[in-house]
Amino acid sequence: MDALPALDALQAAVQRHMPPPVIPPQQQSGIEVWLPRIETLASKGVGPRAIWERLRVEESAFGGTYSQVKRLCRAIRRSHGVRAQDVAIPVETTPGEVAQVDFGHVGKLFDPASNRLRDAWCFVMVLGFSRLMVVRVVFDQKIETWLRLHVEAFQELGAVITTVVPDNLKAAVIRAAFNPDGTSELNRSYRELARHYGFKIDPAPPYAPKKKGKVEAGVHYVKHSFFRGREGRPIEEVSRELAVWVRDVASLRVHGTTQKQPREQYDDIERAAMLPLPARPFETVIWRRATVHQDTHVAFDGRLYSVHWRLIGQSLWVRATVASVCIYTDSARVATHDRRGKGPRSTIESHLPEHRADLRHRNRGHWEERAAKMGAEVGEYIKEVFDSDDVLSQLRAAQAMVTHLEKFPVERAQRACRRAQHFASYSYGALKKILKDGLDLEPLPSEMSSPQPPLVAPRFARPMSDLIHPEVVHERH
Repeated sequence: MDALPALDALQAAVQRHMPPPVIPPQQQSGIEVWLPRIETLASKGVGPRAIWERLRVEESAFGGTYSQVKRLCRAIRRSHGVRAQDVAIPVETTPGEVAQVDFGHVGKLFDPASNRLRDAWCFVMVLGFSRLMVVRVVFDQKIETWLRLHVEAFQELGAVITTVVPDNLKAAVIRAAFNPDGTSELNRSYRELARHYGFKIDPAPPYAPKKKGKVEAGVHYVKHSFFRGREGRPIEEVSRELAVWVRDVASLRVHGTTQKQPREQYDDIERAAMLPLPARPFETVIWRRATVHQDTHVAFDGRLYSVHWRLIGQSLWVRATVASVCIYTDSARVATHDRRGKGPRSTIESHLPEHRADLRHRNRGHWEERAAKMGAEVGEYIKEVFDSDDVLSQLRAAQAMVTHLEKFPVERAQRACRRAQHFASYSYGALKKILKDGLDLEPLPSEMSSPQPPLVAPRFARPMSDLIHPEVVHERH
């Protein structure tokens, strides 16, 4: 019997007689021109969605859809065959080592505070070893909520996990690393929480759900096993029922992977391997970027806080606790304010230009009060200045007068106001001239010495009646 040809020869013969089908133009991808770029990114571990988003941002001529990129990535994988990095390696998690956290949208629930239906999310923390879950339902994913949920989770567990793997939401990760060479930038508030409790943060790579598969499966389980059929109900009722369900159902079920009850695994093994809770409670700290506006203030949580006027236009860090707001450049603290206070602004006078700081006070009472501190005469005069025109505001004139008077000794300020009041002079120019020319040092007309009293009758003078003849007086009568 003749020996069979070699395998390569057989494959060549098959290809000659059965060439690969030609794909019609209408079935060919419209983004084939981008194939080399997509292959390069895919070879570095970048997923289809990340490739699509990068091409949209970096290539103005790119007009492909996410579905097209996804199909092309799938074709590239098929053409390359199975690679080593495609093999899923099950990760064995030791007790107390890792917890994965994520949010999942659960529909709309009723919010009594706003009296309306709102989008709601479930927060899920899954312990990697025992698969025990902590679940909460909330209306937002703000940083304050994110931090509070972690605190509640650790309190419920009675211990702290060594490493937390969050998804790349902004409350946790500001900039995500797409590969091992990249650098993730963590939210500063989340850093403070981790530092307080002593755990590490290991963000999951973007668009890589398998890297946090335990919490992905946990969110799916919670949404489909608990939240179905509860849409539209008040959030308080749902929260109470959720706590009972987690305790009596989710924690006591036999997990499909571990074949153990999560609660049993946690109580018997994992709890002892976790970190203890810190002695003091966590004080919520919020870090945010803020730009210094033209009025020398930054905005935070509905109030305005001042910094030095030379920082106008710069982007600074705001660190807020319940009691205080501290403002930093990248390397130094530049201002400290009380978080709560009267009015919408917290302004430190020294932050404003010296010659313009007083102009921020637009209240008549403020300037009358400052004037009265120099004496009753000054306070009374400034009141008359405000009332000197029944239509035109005299605020600017009063501001200039008070500021100018404060530069002089109190006695001179008082005398200058008495003189201006005496002559009914209510302009800043007139008051300034009085002080410049030293007229306040001269007596007022009313203060000058009185004229000599009329002389009494001289010693040898005769009365007028003696000079008049008696007969004449009688005739006149």
